[in-house]
Amino acid sequence: MASETTAARWLTSSPLIAVMLYLTVTGGLLLMAGLSMADVIAHRQALAQTSDLLDQLRGRKGAAKNAAVLSAEHPGTPFLEGPTVTVAGANLLQRVAAAVGSQGGSVQSSQVDVSGAQTKDGFVGLVVSCELDQPALQKVLYDLEAGMPFLFVDQLDVQVPQATAQNEAGPGRVRVILGVSGQWQAGK
Repeated sequence: MASETTAARWLTSSPLIAVMLYLTVTGGLLLMAGLSMADVIAHRQALAQTSDLLDQLRGRKGAAKNAAVLSAEHPGTPFLEGPTVTVAGANLLQRVAAAVGSQGGSVQSSQVDVSGAQTKDGFVGLVVSCELDQPALQKVLYDLEAGMPFLFVDQLDVQVPQATAQNEAGPGRVRVILGVSGQWQAGK
């Protein structure tokens, strides 16, 4: 009790001290409230960003916008087309042969895998042996992986010819063994 009366006498004897104490306590409470609100706002923004990312991964929000941009860049469907896996394999071979042919290359041999382990997961595989100019190889790989349908280069073996008097002038034709796979959806 003695301390309460001492504090009360001290505050009533000097109104400046009471006002300063009141402003300090009020300022501290306002600062804590402001920091709490800023923290709540930061958490809401983080939640919104995470929700947007989750929606993108699920393909919901903005899917129409992303699909429009993707279809404008690379027309076609993302999956191999065909009523059967054999037709889908033929479409895959046709797509790879077109990519190699557009860069001046030629397909030497091909083998479509429609009964392998990947087929159970909906993937159709293809191994192609082709010959093309060395600078064109990068363009073929880009065309296959960036275009539609989505294709994956699983194997890439490049055989460069031995240096001869003809090949010293510039890069010659290389022999490439290319393993490519794409996803096929049955009944689509």
